[in-house]
Amino acid sequence: MDETSVLRRAAAWPAQYRLLVTMWIRSTLAYPASFVLTLVSTMLVTGADFLSVVLMFSHIESFGGFSLGEMALLYGSASMALGLADLFTGSIERIGGRIRTGELDVWLIRPVPAFIQAIADNFALRRIGRPLQAGFVLVLALSHLSIDWTVAKGIILVSSMVTGSIIFAAIFVLGAAFQFISIDSAELANSFTYGGQQLTQYPLAIFGKNIVRAVTFVVPLAFVNYYPVLYVLGKPAPLGLPSWIGLLAPVVAVAMIALASLAWRGGLRRYRSTGS
Repeated sequence: MDETSVLRRAAAWPAQYRLLVTMWIRSTLAYPASFVLTLVSTMLVTGADFLSVVLMFSHIESFGGFSLGEMALLYGSASMALGLADLFTGSIERIGGRIRTGELDVWLIRPVPAFIQAIADNFALRRIGRPLQAGFVLVLALSHLSIDWTVAKGIILVSSMVTGSIIFAAIFVLGAAFQFISIDSAELANSFTYGGQQLTQYPLAIFGKNIVRAVTFVVPLAFVNYYPVLYVLGKPAPLGLPSWIGLLAPVVAVAMIALASLAWRGGLRRYRSTGS
C-alpha cells in the first residue's frame, strides 16, 4: 500500500468515528429522561470528590501550598482532561471482552480500523457529565483567583486541557494494548487513568519525591495538569526542575501518542483468533 493510500484512509477516520458515535448517541437519546437522570447522577458522583476538598478547606487555609481556589483549578483541569479522554476513547478498555469472546475477529474484517471501532464501541454520552462538572469548577476557580495573566499563561492553560486529555487517552490505549497479553487487566489500566486523576487533582508536593519522579519520568501524569498549572500560578516546580517544564506538555503528549500507537499495533499483531 503506497503512502497516498495510507493518507487517504487516515483522512477518513474522523468521519468513520463520527458515524459510529452518532449511532450510539441516537440510541441513547431515544430515552431522554433516562439519559438526563444518568447525566445528573454522573455529575453528582464526580462532584463528590471536589466536595471533599471544599470540606477539607473548612478546617485549613492551604494544602500543599495551594489555596482553595488553586486547588479548584488543579482539580478542574485534571477532571476535565480525564473526562474528555474517557468520553472519546474510554470505550477501548472493553477490548479484553472482545478478545475473549472472539468478537474482535468481526472488527478486523470490516472496512473500518479496529482502533476506531474500539474507541467508539458502545459510546457512552453520559460520560460528558465529568467534563461538564469540571468546567463548572474551572469557572469558579478562575473567578476567585488573581492571576497575572500573560498570553503564554492563557495558551498553556487552554492547551493543557487538550494535551492532558491526550496523555490520558494514550494511557487508555496502552492499557487496551496490554489486554492482548493479559485479557483480564482492565483494572490495571484504570489505576493509571481514574487513579491518575485522583492523584493529579492534589498538589504533588504532598507525595514523596519518588512518586513525583515516577509521574514525571515514568508515567508522565504530572504533565496532565500539575506542571502547566504551576506555570500559570507562578509556583516553583518540585525536584529542582525548571519553572517552565509545564511548556513541555505538548511534547510529552506527542511522545505518548507514538508509544500508544506502537503498543496498539503490537497488540494487534500478537492477536490470535479464538477460532469460534
